[in-house]
Amino acid sequence: MSTPLTVTRIGHACQLIEIGRLRVLTDPWFTQTATYYQGEPVAATVQTLGRIDAVVVSHEHYDHCDLDALTAAGFDLDVPLIGPGTVATIARDKGFRDVRAIEAWEGTAIGDLTVTATPGKHGVHEVTFVIQAAGRTVFFGGDSLRVPELDTIPDRFGHIDLAILPTNGLCIRPMNLRQVVMDAEQAAELTAALRPTLAVPHHYAFHSGRLGDQMITKADRDPRHYAEAVTRIAPDINVRLVLPGTPVTVP
Repeated sequence: MSTPLTVTRIGHACQLIEIGRLRVLTDPWFTQTATYYQGEPVAATVQTLGRIDAVVVSHEHYDHCDLDALTAAGFDLDVPLIGPGTVATIARDKGFRDVRAIEAWEGTAIGDLTVTATPGKHGVHEVTFVIQAAGRTVFFGGDSLRVPELDTIPDRFGHIDLAILPTNGLCIRPMNLRQVVMDAEQAAELTAALRPTLAVPHHYAFHSGRLGDQMITKADRDPRHYAEAVTRIAPDINVRLVLPGTPVTVP
């Protein structure tokens, strides 16, 4: 019998991944500013998360690296925090005491949990992650663009049980609509290459406010576009669209 694997989206790219008794928090974001809105309810507070065994952070943007919210709420700063060097510097400055800096194809172990950084590309330096324990494998895509090297993940790590991918194709208006996040079609193509048992989209409800959406960002906020693309490209792969706070168990 497989070890239980459950994922609960707290909001945006903040996910609680549970493999057996191991609990991993990804890309924490619990607050908002004048130009950063979750666009959906946040399903937990830092205080109600419960025990966390590791935090993984893909890059330093506030909506993925809200470390001030963790420290302000009394989060245990001895919990290992894993991310690229840019994130590691910030985490150490915030007082985290067990900071693991890893870059693409480097890994670190926390007991029975192994976290490997995989390539990513965004407006700033980013990595994605393969998270493994007890024979289960999760790919966490942060808010990366479609990176061809990610197609090699099944060859390197074996079968992917769960793939969590961004889908909003975020573009920056003042930069001539430069795209910085994979869109629904690109995420579906990556899903077809990864061939997970289950795929879950995230990073689509976010918006920049009424003026920000007109002047700063442009994005696709409908995850159904991703589900429809996967159905067309890889119809045998199961996709789940879930509300924040809804636990999803992976077969």
